[in-house]
Amino acid sequence: MVQAKKVALYVVVVFVLYVIISDPDTAGEYVKLGFRGVSDAASAVGDFMTWIANGGNS
Repeated sequence: MVQAKKVALYVVVVFVLYVIISDPDTAGEYVKLGFRGVSDAASAVGDFMTWIANGGNS
């Protein structure tokens, strides 16, 4: 099972490197999309924590 995880990790790394080398513009868009997703998730967690701090009132 550990070997399968290592092979899967290597395949993902090779694929990412291939995408970056073959089409850097698209790779840049993927990075922007990923950061936007992380930013949106952090914002949602912040909104939820603010709601909790306010006692759950809208």
